[in-house]
Amino acid sequence: MKKTLILGASTNPARYSYLVANKLARKGYPIVNVGRKVGAVAGVEIENAGEPHTDIDTITLYVGPQNQPPYYDYILQTKPKRVIFNPGTENEELRSKLSAAGISSIEACTLVMLNTGQY
Repeated sequence: MKKTLILGASTNPARYSYLVANKLARKGYPIVNVGRKVGAVAGVEIENAGEPHTDIDTITLYVGPQNQPPYYDYILQTKPKRVIFNPGTENEELRSKLSAAGISSIEACTLVMLNTGQY
């Protein structure tokens, strides 16, 4: 199963990052929640973007482009296989950096991908 890092994790049930964390967990995907809030989502504590993880397949973004630059190094050092830019997170500068590092990226909705078997 693709270990997924949710960047912009939130404990707010109305947030898409919350819905995705729970959907991934229900489907058996291991998750890592990274965000600014304290708490847990889908039974997994939210952590700060500190030491990069080394076993991440996918990073799914829930941070707007204006707030992404502080995470650039963290994302690149995590070296995921792919990054999903969910609606509202599209960022050509980050996509260019990912491409230069050999990391694929797509603009898509993680929830839709999970619901349609495209994840």
